[in-house]
Amino acid sequence: MKVKSIQIKSVVSKSKLPDADYVINPYIGCEHGCKYCYARFMKRFTGHKEAWGEFVDVKENAVETISDKYAGANMVLGSVTDPYQPIEKKYELTRRILKRLIDLQPELNILTKSDLVVRDVDLIKQFKQCVVAISLSMLNNEKRNKLEKSVSAERRITALKKLHENGIKTVLFISPIFPKLTEWKKMIELTKDFVDEYWFENINLYPSIKENVKEYVEDVNWDEVEKEIKSNCKKEKVKYKIYFHHGKK
Repeated sequence: MKVKSIQIKSVVSKSKLPDADYVINPYIGCEHGCKYCYARFMKRFTGHKEAWGEFVDVKENAVETISDKYAGANMVLGSVTDPYQPIEKKYELTRRILKRLIDLQPELNILTKSDLVVRDVDLIKQFKQCVVAISLSMLNNEKRNKLEKSVSAERRITALKKLHENGIKTVLFISPIFPKLTEWKKMIELTKDFVDEYWFENINLYPSIKENVKEYVEDVNWDEVEKEIKSNCKKEKVKYKIYFHHGKK
């Protein structure tokens, strides 16, 4: 893993995500190295020669670049990197960003696939409007580990429960959905007592990732899958959102 510290002009960027004005990404690159990750496009702009998942740039001066003008803004923390990837244990950059944001009280969504987020419960509880979304693609750890380097499904589910117990709004982001491999119904059954909302996203077959995941993907009618998701969520009486619905590539 190649790690280097960099200086930036601003850690806050305008957002292209639904329901968010701005995004904050403490790092460039991600140790999880997900084979399906859309964020690998970042290499086009950074000049990294290393493979995706084998480099991380630490935005050393990130906290100092957060202006008071973002007070009350709608923000996503972790749109093209995981703010709680393993390197965060050492640098605590995400934790320092959260401390800065408390004074600004944004409407904050935190996206991660790591249970390290539980470390910062003391800070997250200080936000009046904050949602922690933990993503999960498969319950089968052996199969999922072939696609990403991250903590087990059990650890993520336990993290959701701990966050809920601390009064923090939780989301299970079921993403990406792989046909026949993503047991989304079972995920709901296992977590509905402590998850406030479910977000869904089917696999987005960008040309740059299609070859990486072809053995896990089948030709399915995503309109029909979406109908089934909506029907099941209504049956289970859980709150849900189709966060992204990607067509064929």
